[in-house]
Amino acid sequence: MDLRQIEYFVRVAELGSFTRASIALGIAQPALSRQVRLLELEAGQPLLLRNGRGVTMTEAGRVMLELGRGVLHQVSRLRDELGRLRGGVAGGVSLGLPPSLSRLLTVPLVRAATRELPGVRLSVSEGLTTAMQESLASGQLDLALLYNLPARPDIDSEYLLEEPLFVVSRYVAGARPHPVAPDALADMPLVIPRRPNAFRTLVEDALARTGRPLRIAMEADGVDAILGLVADGVGSAVLGASAVAASALAGRYAVHPIDGPGFTARIHLATSSQRPTTQAQRAMMALVRTALAESLDPVRRQGLPRLPESWP
Repeated sequence: MDLRQIEYFVRVAELGSFTRASIALGIAQPALSRQVRLLELEAGQPLLLRNGRGVTMTEAGRVMLELGRGVLHQVSRLRDELGRLRGGVAGGVSLGLPPSLSRLLTVPLVRAATRELPGVRLSVSEGLTTAMQESLASGQLDLALLYNLPARPDIDSEYLLEEPLFVVSRYVAGARPHPVAPDALADMPLVIPRRPNAFRTLVEDALARTGRPLRIAMEADGVDAILGLVADGVGSAVLGASAVAASALAGRYAVHPIDGPGFTARIHLATSSQRPTTQAQRAMMALVRTALAESLDPVRRQGLPRLPESWP
């Protein structure tokens, strides 16, 4: 298959329109349509369904989009590695971060990369552990920080550290943080992500050892949504301290340590075992290790944030 045709198809599929894609790519729409049609002939089946509002993908088109992105990413890596041989650390690195860690690490990582690796193009995306595992396997991500990563033959991982989990509740004036026993946690209405989710699995497993089920107030995906519901009094949440530390409204929450085993999240730095890491990726991995250790310092890991005496 022609790489240019794959690139054209990916752009049309992402933008949902031949017109928008032709503008973005800087080529005439008839030429773009012809190249995508040639790709469909090569595939032996339709990839896109044309309609008056744009295009939608067939099942084959969805497969082509997912794998095509990986192919284009790997071609870009090849060019970067060949360019590296001309001297210096250079190339593109795509890094995946969980939402809570993204809020803590993105800015310091970009600053460090700009200062120490000027020839490296860093792109950062947020995602949940389950989705980022697949992105690593398909080649859409080069590196990812993942919580509680299960063993997989297609992913190499390096354990970095454990982040304690805390009960996060709505702040009440005059109340002070206090340890929460697992039995007491089972009695709290919780705002918790839907399955599959690494934090939810960890909490369910820890409570199962006490013989108690979750008491769910609401299921919500995304740290911002969960913290917003906690601040509104819907329920409490079980989160890593980094999630609250990165919140712009950290003073609206009380953060309580959990007095029991099993309430920690293991953070891994993961890469694909199917592809060798480039020099640029190895250099970025070193920056990630440093930034993570500095961001999750002992003060933050022991109970952040400092609570105000009152909240209007």
